[in-house]
Amino acid sequence: MMESRSAHAPSRSSQQMGESGSIMSKRKVKDAHLPMGECITQVQEIMRERLCHQQLPDKPEGIEAQHKHLLELLKRTAVHGESNSVLIVGPRGAGKTMLLKCVLRELLEEKEAQKNLLQVHLNGLLQTDDRIALKEITRQLHLENVVGDKVFGSFAENLAFLLEALKKGDRSSSRPVLFILDEFDLFAHHKNQTLLYNLFDVSQSAQAPIAVVGITCRLDVLELLEKRVKSRFSHRQIHLLSSLTFTKYLERVQTQLSLPDDFPDTKFAEDWNDSIKTLCEDKSVEDVLQRHFNSSKDFRSMQMLLMLCLSRVTVAKPAIKPADLQEASRLCFADAKANMLHGLSILELCLIIAMKHLNDVYEGEPFNLQMVHNEFKKFLQRKSNSMYNFEQPVIMKAFEHLQQLELIRPVDGSAAKTQREYQLMRLMLDHSQIMEALQKYPQCPTEVKQWGMSAFG
Repeated sequence: MMESRSAHAPSRSSQQMGESGSIMSKRKVKDAHLPMGECITQVQEIMRERLCHQQLPDKPEGIEAQHKHLLELLKRTAVHGESNSVLIVGPRGAGKTMLLKCVLRELLEEKEAQKNLLQVHLNGLLQTDDRIALKEITRQLHLENVVGDKVFGSFAENLAFLLEALKKGDRSSSRPVLFILDEFDLFAHHKNQTLLYNLFDVSQSAQAPIAVVGITCRLDVLELLEKRVKSRFSHRQIHLLSSLTFTKYLERVQTQLSLPDDFPDTKFAEDWNDSIKTLCEDKSVEDVLQRHFNSSKDFRSMQMLLMLCLSRVTVAKPAIKPADLQEASRLCFADAKANMLHGLSILELCLIIAMKHLNDVYEGEPFNLQMVHNEFKKFLQRKSNSMYNFEQPVIMKAFEHLQQLELIRPVDGSAAKTQREYQLMRLMLDHSQIMEALQKYPQCPTEVKQWGMSAFG
């Protein structure tokens, strides 16, 4: 008996040691101190995933009523075979697409909807006319083989054939189709609005169960529709208007930049989160964020700002500082046209200055190339330097390049038959943009800069 006890004793103690070892290893993992470089890499991976690949929220906040209404509408089509049409209207970044995705996610949890519902996604920026849209509908419904080389008399015939082809084996009922039209207002510019007319016509008649969901940021979208199209639309609209307060916006910034509880290095995560809390309480940071909030409540522009901040975090500087946010804000608000001026040739810059001079003298009246050339000649006469003596064709080429860059544009209604030298133009830049460009233009000749300054009095 003694022998057997002594034989068992070591195994129990080794088991206890194993248990304590595993506890120790777990504690070690929790309190692990990773090298700084690895921590920063992990931070950037987490943040990139969070800011660039938007996860759908479990429940959309603040738009519960709209969520319920849209879900009910689409369920009637997907499950009960009713046809519907609805518009989701709201400013950019208000969450229109997010609302629709959340509704679809919930709808497809139902077996019947998952089995039957077909989706067609169209975008007004991509499907620029009805022929392209019809091709895309055929492709998304996988009916290319069915259509083959058939020739249809009209758009309506073609669409009716596609919906007919979706009917089940017994041909008694057709599969419900959800048409999602992103940038809906652009479809209203198609010839005769044929696509919209036919989709709304089918959604009103009992031909096939379809739901048409339009997404647009234009509040006056119904004014764009023809009378016959408007009469076939259900006039259901779901409005999303941002009710976001600055306090909530600040909280969102802090949440977006904070590290999760399961970050491998607990100490680093605590320090990082404390630094983010301190950052959000800084007065200068608050001012920067207030400016962004006032210009756009769009979360995408906020995420762009935070990504720029994050790109400045390194091993040597393992935290976001107020100066980083200010620099990122400066980049976000950088004037695209003023930046474009930095890449112009000296001749093009001189022509811009001549135009600004003409604007000052003639109080914003339009000008033509001949007037600009004369103003440029006055500048050259004051300078004995011949380095700026350009031939007329070269000046005309520079003038045309400015028009291509949309820094100048023809006056509306100016005769197309007018000679190019005499076609009236307007300058699309203001005083401050030209001043900024002169200050920042790389190696700008002193006399050009002085002429530019004199042009502004």
